[in-house]
Amino acid sequence: MKAAISTYPKFAVVGHPNKGKSSIVASLAQDDTVQISDTPGTTTKKRSFPFKVDGKILYELFDTPGFQRARKVLAWLEQHDVSANKKHEVVQQFINQHKNDPQFNDEIELLEPIMEGAGIIYVVDGSRPYGEEYEAEMEILRWTGQPSMALINHIDETDYSEEWKRALGHYFRMVRTYNPMSANIKDHISILESMAQLKEEWISPVKASIKLFENYQERMLQKSSEVIAKLVYVSVSVVEKLPIPSDEASDEEKKKIEDNYKNRLRRLEEDTQKKIEDIWNHEHLRKQQPLLPFKGMDLFSEESASIFGLTRKELLVTAATSGAITGAGIDLLFAGHTLLLGAAAGAVVGTVGAYFGFNELSEVKILGKTLGKHYLQMGPMENRNFPYILLGRAIWHTVQVAKRSHAKRGVVNLAMDSSFKERWLDESLRKSLENYHKKFRSGKELEAEVLNEYGKLIQKILEGLIGNEGSLKQLPDTH
Repeated sequence: MKAAISTYPKFAVVGHPNKGKSSIVASLAQDDTVQISDTPGTTTKKRSFPFKVDGKILYELFDTPGFQRARKVLAWLEQHDVSANKKHEVVQQFINQHKNDPQFNDEIELLEPIMEGAGIIYVVDGSRPYGEEYEAEMEILRWTGQPSMALINHIDETDYSEEWKRALGHYFRMVRTYNPMSANIKDHISILESMAQLKEEWISPVKASIKLFENYQERMLQKSSEVIAKLVYVSVSVVEKLPIPSDEASDEEKKKIEDNYKNRLRRLEEDTQKKIEDIWNHEHLRKQQPLLPFKGMDLFSEESASIFGLTRKELLVTAATSGAITGAGIDLLFAGHTLLLGAAAGAVVGTVGAYFGFNELSEVKILGKTLGKHYLQMGPMENRNFPYILLGRAIWHTVQVAKRSHAKRGVVNLAMDSSFKERWLDESLRKSLENYHKKFRSGKELEAEVLNEYGKLIQKILEGLIGNEGSLKQLPDTH
């Protein structure tokens, strides 16, 4: 019984060992489970990586071992004097005859998906000089008769791409440059368009795939915005309770509920970070090492507030213009170094009422006296600065995850940029955000449409940090 013919294109990524084949597969498949190593020979078996959107496979990539004995294989093929239209049959004979021969294991693994109909993506390192030893590999691929293109990868900064282009042009229909470590969505789509041109039958499905891929990027932004919106809402409105034996709370009990409250908010942020990483297919990243929490920058640290929070002037202007402050008599008491804003901290008193100092998150209340069961309560969040700190951290995290190539491995180091807030948060936006934050603090039941609108506002922020045609705006590469 014949296997069903797939309706989507397949491509075998092949080449010399350690030239970035697996990195290119990871980038184009947006899959960070692809095994990548600087050690030659890490890939010993072909492995399939289908790229799916809504359960539909758009295209399939095969990560393959590198050529090991290309000259021997080519010598075997050239013993058969056949016309061009018969050469692919000789390649299949080689596979059949040497299927269980360990010395040709790598060549068999890389040739099998090609002979089963996969197009060829031949990868070379443009930072290394061209050499004649590659010609045996390219000639073998030509014997298969399958449509093919070459990708010039740059593993280091040196550039020999011109001599590579001259040589590759003799063997491949198309030659493109593609760096999987820095490629953005625009680069990805450009490669897909080139892949479509390899075979007439692939033009229509690949074009359809590109459209779905673009919609897929938009949905990832939407999903990210929704989980961030929920994080801010839940964090601002959540209430923590602690039973106590009497109607008086000890210092230890007050400290305990504050610790519980802070830890609960930290967990909410960490859970959201995991969701964002899952949305952008970076599950492997957080298994290896979490991208966040920010190293040395706790959610409640002064450094976090100074980078992501509002200044005293911004906070007062935002509160006043959004109706949070009324009356002419506002007295500022500066408390020096405090928990959330350092030297810029202050407390608003007079007509402001419950406008807390930055070293306070929410009033600790003793409740339940009339019922004979006493407990402490902390929340909802009354600190006006906290939602901006939390939102800023979530936006930063999402941008870093979205711009990170699936080909990157190793330790992640985030160097925080103190100008990040100015790139997305202006006075008008602060006013709009504050109107929602005020509703979150109210403790009233929130209509679903309100949270939906807040999510759309966050999505516009994320889109504003992402350039045209899907390419991320220039941000410092801190990886």
